[in-house]
Amino acid sequence: MTVEPIRDKNKIKQMYQYLNGYNPKYALLFKFGINTGLRISDIISLRVKDIFNSNGQFREYLVLKEKKTSKEKKIKLNTTLRKAIISYVSSQNLSDDSYLFFSQKGGHLSRVQVYRVLKEAANIIGIENFGTHSLRKTWGYWTYQMSKYNIGLIMDTFNHSSQSITLRYIGINQDQKDELYSTVQL
Repeated sequence: MTVEPIRDKNKIKQMYQYLNGYNPKYALLFKFGINTGLRISDIISLRVKDIFNSNGQFREYLVLKEKKTSKEKKIKLNTTLRKAIISYVSSQNLSDDSYLFFSQKGGHLSRVQVYRVLKEAANIIGIENFGTHSLRKTWGYWTYQMSKYNIGLIMDTFNHSSQSITLRYIGINQDQKDELYSTVQL
């Protein structure tokens, strides 16, 4: 099974609402993924101090070293995500050193646990071909649409070596094939 981006904005909204009802931690994690394009492994290890400075203000950029590539990533968090973070952090009484996505067992949530919760939510909402990479792919898919098809920038953000890899990764090739098949009706 190929993991796909979430192409339906209503499904994105429904999934967020479902997760928020289940546990706001997973809702924020979901929102974080679809608004930054980061891998789950990079999201779950974030601490409050990675986002806020010592005065409690947002840092200008979220700066992190990607676990998979060891490359530095610099992200300006958007307003939607900032609002969700403020609400979540204040409701959870987190300290600077706390993991944003803390585990009840200590440390941060595991990838397996995140997958389990998000996959169950996706099944309930009716999102097919979902995996944790769907968040990253969803960011890429919607950024591609909203940037008027600026594949070069998305390719660079994902550290892909070619445009065709990025287009396949965010599911655009499949969209184009689907369109092709529905065009010819003999």
